[in-house]
Amino acid sequence: MDFAHFASYIGAMNISLPKEQLEWLEAEVAAGRFSSIDEALTIAVAELKALQDDNLAWAKPYVEEARAEVARSETIKGDEFLKWLQERTDGLQRRG
Repeated sequence: MDFAHFASYIGAMNISLPKEQLEWLEAEVAAGRFSSIDEALTIAVAELKALQDDNLAWAKPYVEEARAEVARSETIKGDEFLKWLQERTDGLQRRG
């Protein structure tokens, strides 16, 4: 075995997945969403790691803006918001 071939095994791992997950991964690869099951799992682990490592610093400006709006009494009641949202959704569906 040459070194290049051996190097491809560094970090390799065998895993067992439930049948449904394996079938889903195979379907995703067949649909072209991933080039391989290895790629899909690599992306899944990276995404999970990113979620766990996220300290939500990106949300801080939004929270600060919302707090300032509350302090200025720039709020609406929940039922008013839901009515506005429904009207907006209905308008988008009519255009769509």
